Amino acid sequence: MQSHPPLWATPIQYAKGVGPRRAQLLEKLGVMNVEDALWFVPWRYDNRLEILPIGNLLPGMKATIRGRVEQCRVNTTSRRRLVVVAMTVRDETGLIDCVFFNQPYLESTFVPGVAVLLTGSVSPNPGSVSSMVMRGPEYEILDGQDLEENSGGRIIPIYHETHGLSSKQLRRIIASIFEHYAERIQEVLPGNMREPLGFPTLSESLRALHAPDPHQSVPLLNQHGTPEHQRLAFEELLLLQLALAIKRHRQVTAAPGIAFSQNRALEGRLTSALRFSLTVAQKRVIQEIFQDMNQPACMNRLLQGDVGCGKTIVALHAMVMACGSGYQSALMAPTEVLSEQHYWSLKPYFDALDISCVLLKGGQPGGERAVTLAGLKSGEAQIVVGTHALLQPDVHFAKLGLVIVDEQHKFGVLQRAILRGKAPTQPDVLVMTATPIPRTLAMTWYGDLDVSVIDEFPPGKKPVKTKLFEQKNRERAHQLLRKELEAGHQAYVVYPLVEPSEKVDLQAALEAAEILQKEFTPFRVGVLHGRLPSREKRAIMVKFQEKEIDLLVATTVVEVGLDVHNATVMLIEDAERFGLAQLHQLRGRVGRGEFQGHCLLVHSLGRIPSYGQQLALKLERSRGGPQSLARSVDVSRSTAKRRLAVFSQLDDGFALAEEDLKIRGPGQVLGVQQWGEIPFRAADLARDVDLLSKARQFAMDLLQYDPDLSLPEHRALKETLFRKWGERLALGSIG
Repeated sequence: MQSHPPLWATPIQYAKGVGPRRAQLLEKLGVMNVEDALWFVPWRYDNRLEILPIGNLLPGMKATIRGRVEQCRVNTTSRRRLVVVAMTVRDETGLIDCVFFNQPYLESTFVPGVAVLLTGSVSPNPGSVSSMVMRGPEYEILDGQDLEENSGGRIIPIYHETHGLSSKQLRRIIASIFEHYAERIQEVLPGNMREPLGFPTLSESLRALHAPDPHQSVPLLNQHGTPEHQRLAFEELLLLQLALAIKRHRQVTAAPGIAFSQNRALEGRLTSALRFSLTVAQKRVIQEIFQDMNQPACMNRLLQGDVGCGKTIVALHAMVMACGSGYQSALMAPTEVLSEQHYWSLKPYFDALDISCVLLKGGQPGGERAVTLAGLKSGEAQIVVGTHALLQPDVHFAKLGLVIVDEQHKFGVLQRAILRGKAPTQPDVLVMTATPIPRTLAMTWYGDLDVSVIDEFPPGKKPVKTKLFEQKNRERAHQLLRKELEAGHQAYVVYPLVEPSEKVDLQAALEAAEILQKEFTPFRVGVLHGRLPSREKRAIMVKFQEKEIDLLVATTVVEVGLDVHNATVMLIEDAERFGLAQLHQLRGRVGRGEFQGHCLLVHSLGRIPSYGQQLALKLERSRGGPQSLARSVDVSRSTAKRRLAVFSQLDDGFALAEEDLKIRGPGQVLGVQQWGEIPFRAADLARDVDLLSKARQFAMDLLQYDPDLSLPEHRALKETLFRKWGERLALGSIG
């Protein structure tokens, strides 16, 4: 008996009815093999179950009709030079005109006598033989057999297309693949897992999604909420959760870690040195970290907390515990501004505890750098705070035991691994972020980490008041800014700095500083941007902190790092050019002290509906074609409006993160690739929150019951898991 290669190892080119030319087009859609084709799920469905007679159509209806082309003509308008293809379609009950713009090739498609299925909105058509018209309807050419077989109508799957490959062609290709390969579809989920969840088999699910039953709910199909959709999404989420759980287990058991001991006397001195009481949330998270550090297994923990919640003080306690056990700690931050802020804010505590702390960054004078490196190598320097400079080959530690990475989403896995590799034994790792991560993303990108969340602010912290101003109303924003300056407070004015127009943006910020200096006389204006040498940046920051500068004009270099309690206003120009996470970081620079903070957003988007109105709006999805450019611009503006409306009403970072996930999708929220794009074909992290939680729980239960996935019923699951995630997550072999 001849054995066949698995579907994932069968190139799509060799599938019946495909061939080399179509294979190239399918590869543009991510379809590389037969398995990919079967998992190429329709992105929406058209309800063509009810085909209306043309004679029954009324203006304003969206309808599906069927008929034959009676005539087709092409005209070019004199004013805008638009090519108009107009055809007349007839059935037994009447006529209707259909109009297409800038698609002259359709003249050879809609030849008289051709049978067509059309779906679109109906409008009055005065002055024509037919009284109705469809403008730009979706169409399908029917052959004689189609015309007879479709008397009852059907649900039509619509696929993402590419030039040269339409949805209709994709439907036929996938139908042919089902005909030839359906018996070779391998089930991955064991029955005792599927059945309690009410999921059909993989073969049943794929067939139902590519060829929906007429009794299926079209709205449910379009929401991707059918049991078949959920079954596919669950498989993808389960495989990822299993992979992350295996990776986490191997990290813990791969090498012995450090069992740190608590130095009660040193901790007591730290408590006395603090000028404030810790919040309940800070105390809880510190205990979680201490419990991890007490264990001989390596700590791998993610610390999430909104801007201003006190993550740095938590990190301080972890570093003091490491030092109390005789180990060094390294705190790595993505920018010099943030690393220096950490250094200068933490140094007084370390001095009070007689702990040696040094700063390492790029551009340090040679002599100063040499002394710092010697201290780290000898162990005399117990704490180092630095930037990417910590990753340089000439940086050596005597006894590195704790690695802390701040704003970790700005670092890749490889960079963190380099720093960990500088320790003689496996160090504990704490990664921190002030960019709140939606729960679904935390369970995927960081599913191999334990997660701690500081969900409480220090007592007395007031929410920052956020207001929107159109550019024409900028003067009103300036009045509020002046009022705060006159009250003795300080302010930021931030300009975007976005490639490829960095030079233009920087020049705009410099020119704005000159204008603001004249407008806000006698207040002192300073400028801070990324192209300044480190010494000048530091000098400007010190002047601002010591109130020698009242108004700081800056690019987004102030996004993280500056901590000036007297700064109460953050005015953001061209606010539509910033993402939600970045806006939230910027807003976190003000209102950090006892005074009320204000965030003023100046934009050029016109009137912005309220948050409640925005939630009721549905953004149109761009579907390509000649009108896609204009539509994408509209959608971009609509998205920006929605983003600013959400930001002006929500001050909770985690709520903002969830909205950001809905607006932009998971691929863009984190802003970096941790280990490549997650290759989901059916799952959606913004939609499948509950499904992800189920998958995570199933993964944990399954590995407790069968840690090596060695049982026969789990063999297919194990093989698929390591094929999809083994190399990507460095899981090794399947064993």
